[in-house]
Amino acid sequence: MTQTTLGVEPLSGALGAVVTGIDLARIDDAAFGRVYEAFLEHQVLFFRDQTLTPEQYLAFARRFGALADYPFAKGLEGHPAITVIVKEPHQTSNFGGMWHTDTTYQPDPPKATMLYAVETPRAGGDTLFADMYRAYDTLSDGMRAMLAGLDGVSSSGLHASSLRADHLKSGSMQSEKAAPKVLEATHPAVRTHPETGRSALYVNPAHTARFAGMTRAESLPILEYLFAHAVQPELTCRFRWAPGSLAVWDNRCTQHCAINDYDGHRRVMQRITIQGDAPA
Repeated sequence: MTQTTLGVEPLSGALGAVVTGIDLARIDDAAFGRVYEAFLEHQVLFFRDQTLTPEQYLAFARRFGALADYPFAKGLEGHPAITVIVKEPHQTSNFGGMWHTDTTYQPDPPKATMLYAVETPRAGGDTLFADMYRAYDTLSDGMRAMLAGLDGVSSSGLHASSLRADHLKSGSMQSEKAAPKVLEATHPAVRTHPETGRSALYVNPAHTARFAGMTRAESLPILEYLFAHAVQPELTCRFRWAPGSLAVWDNRCTQHCAINDYDGHRRVMQRITIQGDAPA
């Protein structure tokens, strides 16, 4: 695979790009260098028509960094770093069906997340992504100045039932028996991306419970404004999955939301997360 065959086509005006002309099972160093440049530029990349064994999927993921564990669900048999996300036809809840940045309740949230589609409904089950660089840049000077002194407190228990707990209880995904009851971490409300140097809004409705030093009631008026501001249509893109599709997103400067509009149909995805560092 050479860089001359690789294409990068933006999916929206805000973020996201579709990468063509590449086989992720056989990607070489030169092609990966171009992919990584596009990853930093577009924040989320989409690949179609990929055929990956678990070993090939893990090998591609490791190019982005060391693999991270997900604390609340069991991994694929023999490949625990791959979390299989399943919605069965009888289930009415889905996994990750709120706007969120992955596991900000951890001290070192993931740098990146990958999702590989194994089985998808004929229609529905799309994923939305939002650009947290632009979310920050389009705030007023006054709001940016206020946020510069604030930290957000994230909790895994804030919306556990709507994000995962109810879904895990009613389907074929299995909870991790050793999972902690609640994880909590405090991070800057605005983080500086360690590679691009850009500022990104870093609060999300699924996990950010309040600001440090403030009650939830005091925090909510500001947080709810920021939550709505961050996911305006002009700051987002939308991806339609098919078997063999793969997405990789920068967890340091995006949010995403899994749309739950395919009751009665089965959807099977495989997720890998890449270790990150403490937001600053």
